[in-house]
Formats: sequence, C-alpha cells, structure tokens
Amino acid sequence: MEPKEPAQTNCRGCVRDAPRTIGRALIKAYRYTLSPLIGFHCRHLPTCSEYGDEALARHGLWAGGWMTLGRLCRCHPYGTSGLDFVPDKKPDVARWYLPWRYARWRGTNETPPAG
Repeated sequence: MEPKEPAQTNCRGCVRDAPRTIGRALIKAYRYTLSPLIGFHCRHLPTCSEYGDEALARHGLWAGGWMTLGRLCRCHPYGTSGLDFVPDKKPDVARWYLPWRYARWRGTNETPPAG
C-alpha cells in the first residue's frame, strides 16, 4: 500500500483557488492603501470592499467579481444605500456565459446570510 502524496493534492487546490486569492489580495491592497487616502465614503453596510472580499471568498472570482461590479455600480450619490449582504447562493438564472445575471443591479439584499 503506497501512501498518497499530500503535496499533489494541495497543489491542485492552490491552482484552483489562485484567481480567488489574487482577487481578494487586490481588494485588501485597495482597502489598506488607497481607501484611507481617498476617505471612507461607502453608502452600504458592509462596505463595498468588504462585500467584494466576501463575494470572492464565497462564490469565486467569476461570479463574485460580477457581484462586486454590480455593487460598485449601485454605490453612487443617487444609488442605493443601507444594508446589502452577499447572497448565500448564486441566482438560479445566472450562467457562466451570462455573467451579468450574477449581479444585483438595483435594490439591496437586506436579508443577512444564514451562516
């Protein structure tokens, strides 16, 4: 009986999660460098950078990135404000080839996540 190689299993996970990790690192870089310089002006809770970080962590770079883009497009002086949580699951109408359906372009999600 040969032992399994844990390094190979870990390597696959690293490659699979690399886009998500890079996206989250870019958000953290923004949060700790540029955001303090320009000021904290987000109209939502959680803030847009927190929303983006959570969306990427929960749904990956493709779906989470589109959710974050939709949130950023709603965060302007005439846009929405208030509580807006990352959805627990992806919308049923969303497909990888219809990426704009991942995002919520109007309104907010005031229902907190179950977890």
